[in-house]
Amino acid sequence: MKICVLVKEVPDAAVEKRIDQSSKRIDRSGEKNLNPFDTHAIEAAMQVKEGGVVDVEEVVAVTMGPESAFRALHKAVSLGADRSIHLTDDALAGSDCCATGYALAKILEEESPDLVLLGQQSDDGECYTMGAIVADHLRMPSLTQVIKMDVEEGKLRCERQAEYGYDTVEIQLPAVISVGDAINEPRYPSLKAIMGAKKKQLDTKGIADAGIEADRVGEGGSRTSVLSINPPPAKQAGEIIEDEDTNETVGKIVSWLEERKLLA
Repeated sequence: MKICVLVKEVPDAAVEKRIDQSSKRIDRSGEKNLNPFDTHAIEAAMQVKEGGVVDVEEVVAVTMGPESAFRALHKAVSLGADRSIHLTDDALAGSDCCATGYALAKILEEESPDLVLLGQQSDDGECYTMGAIVADHLRMPSLTQVIKMDVEEGKLRCERQAEYGYDTVEIQLPAVISVGDAINEPRYPSLKAIMGAKKKQLDTKGIADAGIEADRVGEGGSRTSVLSINPPPAKQAGEIIEDEDTNETVGKIVSWLEERKLLA
């Protein structure tokens, strides 16, 4: 079995997210890191590999992004991936979810994985649909919000979060699975793994190498565009009730709650 894990470089969680007003894209000039949701996908891949139920030939981390995104791949291989692929090209800049999904699917077609894993969302664009888009291009079945995954020969038995509880679904391989962050607790990379990550195979590819059609990626190949961006309305100052008289204060609070029908 071959497992491919889709990962992404995102602005560090500690950095305030800003929008570049000229390009209407997220400003990515600050500190960046591996998308935290994707660490759960890597851990899921490693648990399948180490579980012994099926023979996993290799785990391959795949990303699409600017030159700096190789650092996210280094983190991915330090967490256990055997090698990585970096799709990077100026022609990809400005790609929306549809164009990104198409480009990633072209890389995956070359790899012919039995299982594609990714995190349920990205920490920057909050896109939940990438797994479904990639699966559609690959003509593979897909599941989202998976929080438990048992592997058998040729199939998976998955438990996924649903609106009113949990679904248990059996799915045939090959398949694309978006895992939720409740599926596992990602491991921490050892110092030896961090140092060894730089020695693992990293393949860098452009759109021509992957057979990607230029008119289907970038701003021109995207099906959506951002027309305008507006900041959220400023929060109004809250009402402060001074506790000079306890009975009067309680009465004011109760009246405030009743006006808003917050009391049963």
